[in-house]
Amino acid sequence: MIQGAGSNVGKSLLVAGLCRAARRRGLSVVPFKPQNMSNNAAVTADDGEIGRAQALQALACGQEPHTDMNPVLLKPETDVGAQVVVQGRRLATLRARDYGTLKPQLLGKVLESFHRLKSAHDLVIVEGAGSPAEVNLRAGDIANMGFACAADVPVVLAGDIDRGGVIAQIIGTQAVLDPGDNAMIAGFLINKFRGDVSLFDDGYALIEQRTGWRAFGVLPFFPDAVKLPAEDALDLPRRARGEGLRVACLALSRIANFDDLDPLAQEPGVDLTLVAPGQPIPGDADLVILPGSKSTRGDLAFLRAQGWDIDLAAHVRRGGHVLGICGGYQMLGQAIRDPEGIEGPPGETPGLGLLDVVTEMTPDKRLSLVRAIHAATGAAMEGYEIHIGRSEGPDRARPFAHVGDVPEGAVSPDGRIMGSYLHGMFGQDAFRAAFLRGFGVQPGGQGYGAAVEATLDALADHMEAHLDLPGLLALAR
Repeated sequence: MIQGAGSNVGKSLLVAGLCRAARRRGLSVVPFKPQNMSNNAAVTADDGEIGRAQALQALACGQEPHTDMNPVLLKPETDVGAQVVVQGRRLATLRARDYGTLKPQLLGKVLESFHRLKSAHDLVIVEGAGSPAEVNLRAGDIANMGFACAADVPVVLAGDIDRGGVIAQIIGTQAVLDPGDNAMIAGFLINKFRGDVSLFDDGYALIEQRTGWRAFGVLPFFPDAVKLPAEDALDLPRRARGEGLRVACLALSRIANFDDLDPLAQEPGVDLTLVAPGQPIPGDADLVILPGSKSTRGDLAFLRAQGWDIDLAAHVRRGGHVLGICGGYQMLGQAIRDPEGIEGPPGETPGLGLLDVVTEMTPDKRLSLVRAIHAATGAAMEGYEIHIGRSEGPDRARPFAHVGDVPEGAVSPDGRIMGSYLHGMFGQDAFRAAFLRGFGVQPGGQGYGAAVEATLDALADHMEAHLDLPGLLALAR
C-alpha cells in the first residue's frame, strides 16, 4: 500500500507506475483504493462508477475497471456534503459529520471488495487517501491505516520533496502515529525530485537514521505525467500554446469528469484554456466548453456569479461555438427543474437559454458505457453516461449523436450550440479528428490511447531506473 506523507504527493501516479511494472513482469495485478474523494469518475463494465485515477491504474494493469477497485467514492456536492457511492452505487448524500459516523459500517464492504480482488489476482497495489498523519481522523478510518491494519497490508510512505519540508513530512508522520500503525510501515520513498539527486543524500540518510525505515529510493520529477488523464482539474493547462483552435473550458466549482479535456489538451492544433473563477472568457475563443458538474443548479449560479453568462452571450453573438457536456448541456437549456430536491432545495433555475430544451432532475442515476454515431460527421464515438436528469425539447429534433436508433443530445438550428450527455467522446481518435476538422483543424501527433499507453510504459521505466522496485514488490504477502 502506498500512503502519502501529505495530500497530492503523487500516490496515484506511483501506483499506476507500479501496476505497469508488475504487469510487465507477467503478474496479474490490480489497483485498489478503499476510499476516494473525487468528482472525476469512470463508468465500469459492471455499470457502476469508480474514481478516474483507479480507471487509469486498471489500464496500467491491462484490466477492465471494476467497482471493487474503489469500493467507496465520495463525490462532493457542497463544501460540507458529498454523495456516497458504495461498490459503484449511490448510497446517500451526507454531510461530512454524518459520514464520519457511517465510515465504520463501510469497512466490511471495503474488505469484501479487497478480498475478491486478492483472491482473483497475483498482486493488489493499494493507494491511500490524504495522509495517515491526520490522526484526528484515525477513529473509524477506512482509507489509510484503518484499512492497512484490518487487511494486514504493508505500507510504503511517499513524501513530496517538490513542495519542501519532506524530511519533516516523513519523520513527523512517524512521530504522530501510534506504535501499531507505525509497525505497518515497511519503508519510505521520495517523489518529485528536481535537479541533482545527490544533493539530497544527507537528507535521505537522515530520514533512514531517524525513522529506522527502509529507503526505497528518490524518484525524479516525471514531466510526462501531463500526458496522462488529469486527476485534478487544476492539473489541466491554463493556456497551452497561444495558437491554433482556441478552446475555453469553464472551471466550475463542482466540475466533474473533466477528463473529457485531456485528449484536446494533447492536440498540437488546439490551444486549451481552463478559465479560472473571476477571469473572463477569452474574447478570441472559437469554442467554449461547459463541462460536467456534480451540482448543476449550484454551478449555474456560480457561472452567473463570474459573469460568464454575459461572456457566453457575447461569444455567441460573435459567431462562436458552444459545447455543453452532461451538466453543461443541462445549463444550456431553458430551465432546470428539481421538484424533488435531488441536488439541493426543490425548485427551478432558469437556464442560459442557448438550447431549446428543459431538464428535469430524476432520482435514478444513469450509468452506462455508450457507443454512438456523431450526427454531423458520421464518425463513430465511444463514451459513457453518468448523470441524473432528462432533457427534452424542440432542439432534440437535431441530435448531437445517435445511440443505435435513439437520438442523443441536442443542437441549435444554426449548429453552433451543441449539448450531449456523452463523456469521454474526445478520447476516440476518429471522432476527435472529425470534430476538429469541422473547425478547420487537422489533427496530428500520436493517437490519444496509444500516447497514454506509451506514457505508462515510460513511467514504469522511470521508476525501474530510480526506485528499488524488486524490493517494493517483494513486500507483498
